[in-house]
Amino acid sequence: RKSRMNRLNPTVPADQYLADSNVLFYLNDAVIQLLEHKEEYNQFGVIRYFAEYFSSVKNSNHVLFREFNYIQATPHNRASFIRVFWKCYRQIGKSGDLLSMLEYRSLLQLLCPDFPVVLVQSAARIAVMDDTIDCLMSFSDFLYAFQLQFYYQEFLDCVLVIYQDLLAGKSPNTVIVPTSTSIEQIPSVSTEENNKEERPQDGVEPSTLAQCIDALCDRSKHSHPPRSCMREILNQTDRISYYSFLMSLAKQEAINQTIGVLPSKAELLIDPEMDQELDKLIAQIVVSPSSNSSSSAVGGLKEVQKKASPRRNIHHRRRMEVESDGSTEETDSSEN
Repeated sequence: RKSRMNRLNPTVPADQYLADSNVLFYLNDAVIQLLEHKEEYNQFGVIRYFAEYFSSVKNSNHVLFREFNYIQATPHNRASFIRVFWKCYRQIGKSGDLLSMLEYRSLLQLLCPDFPVVLVQSAARIAVMDDTIDCLMSFSDFLYAFQLQFYYQEFLDCVLVIYQDLLAGKSPNTVIVPTSTSIEQIPSVSTEENNKEERPQDGVEPSTLAQCIDALCDRSKHSHPPRSCMREILNQTDRISYYSFLMSLAKQEAINQTIGVLPSKAELLIDPEMDQELDKLIAQIVVSPSSNSSSSAVGGLKEVQKKASPRRNIHHRRRMEVESDGSTEETDSSEN
């Protein structure tokens, strides 16, 4: 992963900073959103609109309910979506519920309606190490697998191509190290399942795979996991399969530190502020058995939801208000 550029560093060319920070991408999207919904935004004013937009980008709240092409467009967007998924569904992990791949797909599509199922399948296969994807998975296992698959999608697709060539018996000198590949070019889950019986052996030599991955890192323009992590895993075994390699990568703390949005597994479900709000809500329900308890509980629940939910940008806040039960309590004062 490229080191973050400092916009105040005089040694960094302006063009390089703009390219690495994706500022022009966000500016272009902001203008498109403004033009498509200018009647709504005229009520707030253009200056306030841009301030709200870039504030939401900075705070990683800008990806909620956006289309998949947007949330995967930049490394920051991908990291932000991983964070939103964790924050929204942390309680599932805390309750200890085990969910299926289809249930995780539904949760992801509540946040991004067109999120592709193939990425959810790939993450599930990492979590269960290529066993049947119908297995139930804990929230933490799926989350770390999803983080790896989604953030490093293009790089992992290239690694899969290399792995399949090595598995087919090709010499490392004849393996074509791809610089990029689309997800449509990768064999589907069902195709891989059908080909399992035809595989001559399970796994490849780690040293050979490491050599090819090094060459891929040198040539690829996409983000990739730290080389030290990959080398450490490949040096620990005499033979390794694609999904066992990815499962080991997903558990590496260095991956969390590199992407920078998820805590360690020990701290994943800890959120004192949210726990306090839930305790207050439960106390209100227990202490007030009268009919007024329902209204107070609802009021408390709304407060919890405000603190738990990511801050919406203007367009999505407006959309959610229209779809609500008619209450205008969250409507901006300028609309009244």
